[in-house]
Amino acid sequence: MSIRPVKKVVQSKPTMEGAGVHLRRAFGFGDTKEFDPFLLLDDFRNDNPEEYSAGFPWHPHRGIETITYVLAGEVDHGDSLGNKGTLGSGDVQWMTAGSGIMHQEMPRGDAKGRMHGFQLWANLPRHLKMTAPRYQDVKAVDIPEVTDDDGTRVRVVTGEFWGKKGPVEGVAADPRYLDISVPPGRKKTFKVEVDRHAFAYIFAGSGAFVSASQPFGVLTEKQVDGAEVLVRESVGNRSLVVFDRGDEVTVQAGEEGIRFLLVSGRPIEQPVAWYGPIVMNTQAELQQAMTELRSGTFIRK
Repeated sequence: MSIRPVKKVVQSKPTMEGAGVHLRRAFGFGDTKEFDPFLLLDDFRNDNPEEYSAGFPWHPHRGIETITYVLAGEVDHGDSLGNKGTLGSGDVQWMTAGSGIMHQEMPRGDAKGRMHGFQLWANLPRHLKMTAPRYQDVKAVDIPEVTDDDGTRVRVVTGEFWGKKGPVEGVAADPRYLDISVPPGRKKTFKVEVDRHAFAYIFAGSGAFVSASQPFGVLTEKQVDGAEVLVRESVGNRSLVVFDRGDEVTVQAGEEGIRFLLVSGRPIEQPVAWYGPIVMNTQAELQQAMTELRSGTFIRK
């Protein structure tokens, strides 16, 4: 067994999408090879309705799958195929855009004004880029949750873990998507197959992801009194932790415990050409998609 060392730790960056939705982007747009098969992760937690209520009006998707996980509030969604519904707290939607779909997502806060959740984009391999679009809407009660003897809780959104299988199936990236909570002060190890890319995104508490027998945090360069020194830091809310190769991930929870997404998938290793939510393999394919958008032939009958 080899514990995956931490390759890097970064903070998600404020950005704006849709009709003016304020969110934080953990990664996306640019070189995403170290996340392959994943393309983007957005954290849309916000407690101010003025910063999210305009939502994401009609926009196109092609060549990807989007995974929306709601923690608080609701998201009303609809598409050009006539599908519509509402995602509530704890619900998940996995949308395969495939050959193309027009889609809208309109968030609504809970009684306290909170709209919390995440959206992850997964790439489709070349032979599935133009597959028929489809949805998998999963209610919170249908997502299995496992609690270990030490109080560690894991919600299994996709993939298999600790004897439970997530309800989302048939996804090209073959991902494992886990929502993990580790109690204060506990050290916990989770298996991640060596042939997968993996990352963690912390959204509550703090802790240390390490490859040492005594975890003291992530080793990073800091400036102290004008000099570059190496210091160990815990990682906290809105931190993205990217792992190197290995078959285990170890976390030491801080004083408040830690809650994070642990996501892994087998890389597709194909060229990526994208323009917003349209992701193809070549610039020519991308240009064809844009031509079809302008001519009204983007949606396949």
